[in-house]
Amino acid sequence: MWFFGSKGASGFSSRSTAEEVTHGVDGTGLTAIVTGASSGIGVETARVLSLRGVHVVMAVRNTDSGAKVKEDIVKQVPGAKLDVMELDLSSMQSVRKFASEYKSTGLPLNLLINNAGIMACPFMLSKDNIELQFATNHLDTMKSTSRESKREGRIVNLSSEAHRFSYPEGVRFDKINDKSSSMRAYGQSKLCNVLHANELTKQLKEDGVNITANSLHPGAIMTNLGRYFNPYLAVAVGAVAKYILKSVPQGAATTCYVALNPQVAGVSGEYFQDSNIAKPLPLVKDTELAKKVWDFSTKLTDSQSGESSS
Repeated sequence: MWFFGSKGASGFSSRSTAEEVTHGVDGTGLTAIVTGASSGIGVETARVLSLRGVHVVMAVRNTDSGAKVKEDIVKQVPGAKLDVMELDLSSMQSVRKFASEYKSTGLPLNLLINNAGIMACPFMLSKDNIELQFATNHLDTMKSTSRESKREGRIVNLSSEAHRFSYPEGVRFDKINDKSSSMRAYGQSKLCNVLHANELTKQLKEDGVNITANSLHPGAIMTNLGRYFNPYLAVAVGAVAKYILKSVPQGAATTCYVALNPQVAGVSGEYFQDSNIAKPLPLVKDTELAKKVWDFSTKLTDSQSGESSS
């Protein structure tokens, strides 16, 4: 691991911004879905992708908020192609409705960025499983787009360094919503994000399609620090934090790098941090565990879908 702010093999660092890591990239003709695109680094991801010519579909829970963000981005990026569609990742019914409506638009799909839920409640692995399965609802569209356009498709899962703090065995399938250890439960959900991308990589390779799947840690982002401190302390903490935490443009950098930068062409099943390939927890390379997570997610979401339709 390189020191904070120092450049890695890619030529970028923790200080690099989303605009910097995509400088010179032409995304014209590409279409992306970005979940959680109405707040935080999701907004910056949508803005920078549209700046590079990508047609961005903002999948958001609150379409009013999404419409305001779209309006702001279009002011900054005249000619930006953005659509807002409703998606609630805590509802399997909403996920299926979104997938159906997306298919009916006839839009291609080159990039799928699972950005939502990076700071989700620790006890919501059931929600995380739905989020993991969100990608599978769009694989057919991505596959046909890749074949017809002869361009690489990319799936990007936002995870977290918290994946290192899961349970010793990785995933406790019998205690999926265990509230006794919030940090462990949260770490478990982030570990699943990485394992999911790795299993997806394996399946996509077996299918022989030109689609990659990677996961990443966006970094600790400096937002709304003032909420937690009195005004005087907030100033002091902010002065120190700016040397340790990332700004929103820096926080969105790794996502945009993995989604668009040509250095990542053909790279799949990797974990990124600070716009460089990083070493995740060794457990992440456990192919049997990755398959178990995949199967468990499928079974859980199928059962929830059945309950919602009954």
